[in-house]
Amino acid sequence: MTTPAVYRKAQRHLAQVDEDWALLIKRVGPCGLNPQEQREPYEALVRAVASQQIHGKAAAAILARFLALYGTRATFPSPKKILATPFDDLRGCGFSARKVESIQGIAHAALDGVVPSRAEAEGLADDELIARLVSLRGIGRWTVEMLLMFSLGRLDILPVDDFGVREGYRRLKGLAEQPKPKALATAGLPWHPYRSIAAWYLWRVNELAEYKPA
Repeated sequence: MTTPAVYRKAQRHLAQVDEDWALLIKRVGPCGLNPQEQREPYEALVRAVASQQIHGKAAAAILARFLALYGTRATFPSPKKILATPFDDLRGCGFSARKVESIQGIAHAALDGVVPSRAEAEGLADDELIARLVSLRGIGRWTVEMLLMFSLGRLDILPVDDFGVREGYRRLKGLAEQPKPKALATAGLPWHPYRSIAAWYLWRVNELAEYKPA
């Protein structure tokens, strides 16, 4: 459960790792990670696929057209509604053919129970959810990690393949090049059990025009 008290505890933990972390947290301030904790995993995965490899504004426009197909922007369409939508209508929203196939696959998997409900997902461990969902077309580990962080509110996820996280760590430590995923995983062990919060702060490093380690 993500609460201000949990975030404050995480910030104190990370600030005690070393001077670089203490300085970063002081500069950035309180953690602003804000998971959509009422969102169903099925919806989160569809939104994630829509956003893959394109700019945030473009993804928002495509999602708006997608929701408009169903006459509302407030209620996300059910898997059955998506599967009843003609392929070309989905393509018309701006999705590539491959993304349409992925979205249809997610809808099928939700109906088949492969994509768990919110209630079921709450009872599954991080590794269980990752193993289960990466079996879907177009869904890789990074996408599931974003689901875990931004929908399920899991606190100890470190997306080591994420460019922004690796670049943030490079800048935090003043390194000549980004760490490899395995090296970042090792470096992140002291951040447990708050590696999601650590990742959020590493993303923030990249928003600071100039950053020098402590």
